[in-house]
Amino acid sequence: MTGTLDWDLLQSLHAVLEAGSFSAASRLRRLTQPTLGRHIDQLERQLGAPLFLRSPRGLQPTDLALAFRPHLADMAAAAATASRDAQGVASGAGGVVRVAASDVIGVEVLPPILTRFRRENPGVDVELVLSNKLQDLTRRDADVAVRMARPTQNSLVAKKVGELTCGFYATPEYLERNAAPKDFDELADHTLIGFDREFPELVEDLSVGRPVTRDIFALRTDSDAAQLAALKAGFGIGACQRQIGRRAGLTPIMHDEFSFKLDMWICMHESLRGSPRMRLMFDHLAKELGAYAAEAE
Repeated sequence: MTGTLDWDLLQSLHAVLEAGSFSAASRLRRLTQPTLGRHIDQLERQLGAPLFLRSPRGLQPTDLALAFRPHLADMAAAAATASRDAQGVASGAGGVVRVAASDVIGVEVLPPILTRFRRENPGVDVELVLSNKLQDLTRRDADVAVRMARPTQNSLVAKKVGELTCGFYATPEYLERNAAPKDFDELADHTLIGFDREFPELVEDLSVGRPVTRDIFALRTDSDAAQLAALKAGFGIGACQRQIGRRAGLTPIMHDEFSFKLDMWICMHESLRGSPRMRLMFDHLAKELGAYAAEAE
């Protein structure tokens, strides 16, 4: 291999690695499939080795392609960060803020909060990343994050805005068909909603009278938002935040027997202190989520 690899070609490689196929990658990059295919062919010629192999299981990346993956992820994150920062410089207090949060916070809590932020700051666009996996703020996968645990990285500016109390809930309709359990023995006879393959770290510290394993749940999903939707639909008994349960008209179950608290933090990288739009979002989330947490008191 000679010379420097073209970033445009590397973006196409990154897209294929992320999307898993040329057709999906071409849509991701907004290129025609033949154009994206030529990018991969050109890279392979420059590197002198194949990047992908076709098999009955679909497109398989070679070891060479996989070696590029972490570097391309870093480069893509840096490029996205540069784009957001450049927009902010060009538009003064405007630009883009990328906010990370869990599924439930993003779906149930943030929409009205972000709506008020947009009304007050019409020049700022918001990118919302929803995942229960922590986004790397040091790599700027997100600018500002709402987290349910104390951050451990020293390079972050963080503020605890409150605590969220969670417990068991069910719909009144479910409880009309099934008498509310009074203890954990009775709870075991009910239709329960919980996790599937991703064992929550929180479960290790909880006691529900028996080991918490996936087989005790009648509906298993690792999406907290899907669990909550099933809970609201009356599928069975599940855990949710006290504020969400109250807003949705759910009935608390065994609230004297079982509950747990989650700390809520707002975080951003310390290098963003001087950015007006980042500070606006940080302060807005701290104020609004602090008020949300106080609703349970």
